[in-house]
Amino acid sequence: MSQPEYKLYGAEVSYFTAKARAYLRWRGVPFEAVNATRDVYQSVIMPNVGWPVIPVMKTPDGKIVQDSADIIKTVEEEAGLSPSVLPQGPLQRFVSELIHLFADEWLVLPAMHYRWTYNEDWAYGEFGKMSAPDKSPEEQFKIGAANGERFKGALPVLGVHPETIPGIEASYQAFLDEFSAHLTHHAYVFGGRPSLADFALIGPLYAHLWRDPKSRDIMEARAPKVADWVHRVNAGEQGEGELLPDDQIPDTLIPILARQAREQYPALRQTLALFDNWAATAEAESAVPRALGQIKAEIEGHTGPAAARSFPLYRLQAAIDVFDAMGPDDQQKTKALLDRIGGQGFESLKPSKRLTRRNYRLALA
Repeated sequence: MSQPEYKLYGAEVSYFTAKARAYLRWRGVPFEAVNATRDVYQSVIMPNVGWPVIPVMKTPDGKIVQDSADIIKTVEEEAGLSPSVLPQGPLQRFVSELIHLFADEWLVLPAMHYRWTYNEDWAYGEFGKMSAPDKSPEEQFKIGAANGERFKGALPVLGVHPETIPGIEASYQAFLDEFSAHLTHHAYVFGGRPSLADFALIGPLYAHLWRDPKSRDIMEARAPKVADWVHRVNAGEQGEGELLPDDQIPDTLIPILARQAREQYPALRQTLALFDNWAATAEAESAVPRALGQIKAEIEGHTGPAAARSFPLYRLQAAIDVFDAMGPDDQQKTKALLDRIGGQGFESLKPSKRLTRRNYRLALA
């Protein structure tokens, strides 16, 4: 008798579907990848989740899980398989959550910029094939354009403007160089096998920046080691080794973590101030607005407005939680690492009220 399957509702073009799907392949649990067509949205996603979002997973016992991190957490807890996707060393786990924050909530800028600036017509065709696989290519393009316009419209919200685009492109291409240098010495983020950090990074690097044709050309020409990593992680390869011993953080990650500290931390500080101001008068269990006002994003010397998106604070909270759970010696090691990357005071970036997810949306605990 075959084992009960998980069902993952998503799409090849989807950032966070790529993250969850690569993890499920690596984890080795039986699952079915179901294309999120219009019918799937109407019959599964909207009735259960209440808003149009992917990925969504149905567990073998019928539970609905939404959000890629929650999907990974649920399968880790239910399957009980080894090794864990989470590094066991406190410093590696902390850095894993930093990279999770960076991949989910900052690499979205180049991912969305390259898709909608250089790959727009291709993306409309892909959206149409996903939504209406039974239609003609011409009909699919029209459907895809109608569906894709709202994603293209998110560019200014994220901080993608003519004034920031040169910085976004310079930062992304430098990141490719930095990650390539890391992959010269290590097969994955923390050594010989994938972990949460790899699956977080595969979201933008596979679903947008490798699959989309023009950005794929950039990656394969500039960073073939990254393109090779994309193939291995997306395929769910197990790796041929273990995580680095003794809770080591590779020196080759320092430039990437320093880039995050330089670019993302200031945006988080601004967002946190707006959140704390809102939360001061909000009632317990209130839904948190998706945006809390406006901030300035600065990338490689280029500055422009962006929405103060609240969800990055939830990913930030996960990293703070790891830090808070450490013993004094590990906290000192972590502070030394933060000093080294220009992240002094990171541990104080704590929301004034705890965040949770309730009814598939961000809320106060």
